Amino acid sequence: MAGAVDDGRLRVAVSMLTLVPGGMGGSETYARELTRRLAGSTRVAATAYVAQIGAGFSPGLDEHVAQGVAGGAGTVDRVRTIVQAAWHRRAIHRSMRPADVVHFPFTAPVPWPPRDAAFVQSLLDVQHLDLPHLFSRADRLYRSRYYDHAARRADGVITISAFAKQSIVDRLGIDPGRITVAHLGVDTTAYTPHLGERERFLFYPARAWAHKNHGVLVEAVRLLRKDEPGLRLVLTGGRLETLGTLPDWVDVRGLVPLPELRELYRTAACLVFPSLYEGFGLPPLEAMASGCPVAASDAGSLPEICGDAAVLFDAHDPAAVAAGVTQALARGPELARRGLDQVTRFTWASCAAAHEDAYLAAAGRAT
Repeated sequence: MAGAVDDGRLRVAVSMLTLVPGGMGGSETYARELTRRLAGSTRVAATAYVAQIGAGFSPGLDEHVAQGVAGGAGTVDRVRTIVQAAWHRRAIHRSMRPADVVHFPFTAPVPWPPRDAAFVQSLLDVQHLDLPHLFSRADRLYRSRYYDHAARRADGVITISAFAKQSIVDRLGIDPGRITVAHLGVDTTAYTPHLGERERFLFYPARAWAHKNHGVLVEAVRLLRKDEPGLRLVLTGGRLETLGTLPDWVDVRGLVPLPELRELYRTAACLVFPSLYEGFGLPPLEAMASGCPVAASDAGSLPEICGDAAVLFDAHDPAAVAAGVTQALARGPELARRGLDQVTRFTWASCAAAHEDAYLAAAGRAT
């Protein structure tokens, strides 16, 4: 294992061969912040393993680029990554020695870990089991092997909310004692709260997956515009072109630079988050860190994450969404204050500490 030390720290290989920088949303933020914190750990000596496309992802950590594994974003690229990693497995395993633990932040064990190291998997949710109709047969088969089968064999599973943990227990029958909840975090120093007058637009940053529920949101805003014709909706995220033709009061910006995203949080009248399923849900917390009122779905982990700092609504009903937004707008200053308090409960330092605990437990060195 590159950079291995003999100072009593647990040696962890953080295997990220399926990483595609710039294209993985919240899971990429999670992996980046995790590796950044592990770089300063006093309990763990971590080394990152990436495909060629991921080189340079882990500043502060020793990083090993797997030769012969290109990586890539598309379905064909994903299959090629799996095949290449399997072909070069012996070389990858040799480079990981003498790791005590191998951790897969992006869930899929690619390649399968060496037998002489404990195996920890991050399983952020089991949406494919809770909402199977949203997944193709090919996706379900892939997740059955690389998510479900792997989780049952792992020495430890890390997930990101109590909601996700319960779903994993219910769907996969895994002993809850093997599952660690590590809430994601927000770096509040990266956001500047704005508590003054806000612009008259609603904001939703989300990739256009079916469970993100854009259609119901558009209908809800249509209802709101009957009383406020100047109200606009701003959408950011990938694949938004697949939503088809939208009204002219919907501003579709696609993938935007981070400074622009943060400015939208700072200036929006309200973040509206009508997702039907979330293992965690970072945008509501990022909005709270910016002083932006939040109206969110009552589904998945969102009540757990938002606490009493957001208005929750039934995301299946456009009228309920509209009513929730109206209430959030009316309670704007109060929700902004509550949100600034709520977000301090979620830090990347505590997230990384929970990972360290999971590594130690998987290696039989829990304290």
